[in-house]
Amino acid sequence: MDQILSLAAENLLSPIILFFVLGFAAAYAKSDLTVPEAVAKAMSLYLLFAIGFKGGASVASHGVDTALILSLVAGVVLSFVLPLVAFALLRVMSGLDVTNAAAVAAHYGSISIVTFVAGTSVLDSAGLAGEGFMVAVAAAMEAPAILAALWLIARYGDKTNSEEMDGELLREILLNGSIVLLIGSFLIGAITGADGLARIESFIVAPFQGVLCLFLLDMGLVAGRGLRSAAGVLRPGLLAFGIVMPLVGSLFGLAAGILIGLSAGGVALFMVLSASASYIAVPAAMRVALPEANPSIYLTLSLGVTFPFNLTLGIPIYLAIARTVTGG
Repeated sequence: MDQILSLAAENLLSPIILFFVLGFAAAYAKSDLTVPEAVAKAMSLYLLFAIGFKGGASVASHGVDTALILSLVAGVVLSFVLPLVAFALLRVMSGLDVTNAAAVAAHYGSISIVTFVAGTSVLDSAGLAGEGFMVAVAAAMEAPAILAALWLIARYGDKTNSEEMDGELLREILLNGSIVLLIGSFLIGAITGADGLARIESFIVAPFQGVLCLFLLDMGLVAGRGLRSAAGVLRPGLLAFGIVMPLVGSLFGLAAGILIGLSAGGVALFMVLSASASYIAVPAAMRVALPEANPSIYLTLSLGVTFPFNLTLGIPIYLAIARTVTGG
């Protein structure tokens, strides 16, 4: 417990967390502080490019092995199973209807790449490094959760509202910009290896932390405004779910990482991925697949509740547990 509290206190005083808190507080106080949309988009592209390329270069040095294959399989399985767990918890804790519960559940099987990036930053500060192929696992965990939500609707929802896997939805899932850039950068990094990384290291390594701080300032602004505007929608059961589900998901990631035999850093990152909730790829897909679901519920839960929890308390908890269990 002392280790967790120490890590949490250290993480809370890190620049990336403090910039998120600044944005959140500014939005809640109705400040006119804003980050231009074009700038926010550029920072998002930069972070996806940097983390994908560095992960690919790491895999080029590490090589393809059993741990990589097992991690990819485990990621896909978890991405499909976690929405089923989330759906059951939502029905018990909040009483949401099937459609909204399925839409929310999809977000908690998919991943937040920004939470993943923040997790890698915390690991670096703690002197730990996760396996480079965890970037590929993050990409693999995007789509299965959406399929799980559609299955839940087909199984428990109104049959007339069930969605087919039509071309538009399939395109939304597979060609989502964040996934394309992340996977593409990962493949280019894997192809070019250490030599490619050395050529652009000054662009994707040194500026990374500063860009991440500014991006999280923007995320804090978005989260604060969303939580303020949707305060009447989020009942106590839903708010509790937004904190309980990440903890439950992290335990699934812990089990997967240990069974595969990952390092302490790899186990911690698997926990971060399993605990995070999407607020980019899945909302876009839900607009197509389940247009009748209420965005103010699933977006505010994932971005306004779970995301801040993971940034401030969740990541230190996952890291401390991973260290304790693996002896790392």
